[in-house]
Amino acid sequence: MATVLGGGNFIGVRFSNRELDPLWGATLRFALAALLFVTIVLVMRLRWPRGRVLLNTAVYGLLSFGLFYALMYWALVRVTAGVATVVMAMVPLVTLLLAAAHGMERLGSRQVAGAVLAVVGIGWISTGPDELAIPPLALGAMILAIVCVGESVILGKKVSANHPAMTNAVAMATGAVVLATMSAVAGDRWILPQQPEVRWAVGYLVTLGSVGLFVLILLVVRTWSASATSYMFVLFPIVTMLLGAAAGDERLTVRGVTGALVVMAGVWFGALAPRATPAVEPA
Repeated sequence: MATVLGGGNFIGVRFSNRELDPLWGATLRFALAALLFVTIVLVMRLRWPRGRVLLNTAVYGLLSFGLFYALMYWALVRVTAGVATVVMAMVPLVTLLLAAAHGMERLGSRQVAGAVLAVVGIGWISTGPDELAIPPLALGAMILAIVCVGESVILGKKVSANHPAMTNAVAMATGAVVLATMSAVAGDRWILPQQPEVRWAVGYLVTLGSVGLFVLILLVVRTWSASATSYMFVLFPIVTMLLGAAAGDERLTVRGVTGALVVMAGVWFGALAPRATPAVEPA
């Protein structure tokens, strides 16, 4: 379910960007979502976090809702949703690299080989026709976004013990403040959507794409490792490409599909494939 909602988010953002300036669209989305979560917290009479927990939750919000979505909303003005999800499919590998840097997980040669294969797939797409080509700045923004979400997944382990509504209330409010500041500096027009399809997209992004998705993610983080939680990003290209084609917003192309398969294969080999256990010699 989280994979379907997450894959649909990229299509929703593309529709939102048709009318709303990117940073303002992200601000509006997470300000409304944070308001819903705060309401849930008040109704349930949950206790607000303090001290180290509050700090970790705020930093989680800065990375996962502030910086990540500022970069992705900006990039999705310049690339298709399908291409964006192909790049984002590298999240498990990047998360594994970051987890290794934190001393949480081990890094081996197959992870490096898988990363190289994934980069080849992205290179194949980015050098394609104009519809698939990835501008260098957009690619850089998405890579930075991957690092942000990878770190947020790792940090999510520290805050996942709290109630999901509480964590998201604080984190999304933090992200909304960061996004609003960036939007104001960028000189965005702070308007409400008027086009019906944009209203529907924003409604989806606020409810299912934010409230529903990020509750599910925090529930998954409780039981899975940091790198395992990020595995859902590998399936995003399939969901997003199919939804984009169904909505008539994007075309399925042979180059796009083959590039996505190469990236997904690299991520599978580097982060998902079961590792052979060494044989135990008889005594």
